[in-house]
Amino acid sequence: MPFITIREILDIVIMTFAIGYIFSDVFKKKPTEDYDPLKYYQKAQWWENVKHAALIAAPAVVLHELAHKVAAIAFGAMATLHAPYGWYALVLFLKMINFPLLFFVGGYVAHTPLPPLESAIVSIAGPLVNLFLWLAAKAVVKYNLLHRRYYPIIGPLGKINLFLAIFNMIPLRGFDGYSFFTSIWQAMS
Repeated sequence: MPFITIREILDIVIMTFAIGYIFSDVFKKKPTEDYDPLKYYQKAQWWENVKHAALIAAPAVVLHELAHKVAAIAFGAMATLHAPYGWYALVLFLKMINFPLLFFVGGYVAHTPLPPLESAIVSIAGPLVNLFLWLAAKAVVKYNLLHRRYYPIIGPLGKINLFLAIFNMIPLRGFDGYSFFTSIWQAMS
């Protein structure tokens, strides 16, 4: 079986665009200094915002899920990445009707059963990738590793990764934290 299937690639593409649309009001693309306001608002600005938001938020989610998949495969499990189409449809509908509260489910990886310790490592792999991406973004800014024109992407990318690392470790059912702490508890028993 290949590492990634056509179906998973399709799910990643759909995840990327869904995430871009969902976060397009949060991560709006700022106009450049030499912009013409008439042309700026005549353009399909919503599409520019979707692309900009996808560039910031999608790597956090996609790399998080791929980390779960790689960790599971490394322990010999069969793992498949999925986009939660039903949740996306619900969130997109709520966004279209301007519902004041949006929640987000990025994706998930289903894998064959593993022993508790290996399962704990698979559970924490995604949040660890988010933590690494936050640290990398922080280092890029601190040590001026990229041109400043990339900072409007690097800054929010770092922040959303830190948020996802912490948020996913909440020990409630359905979160990575729950799976991690449950697996650790089972391994110690």
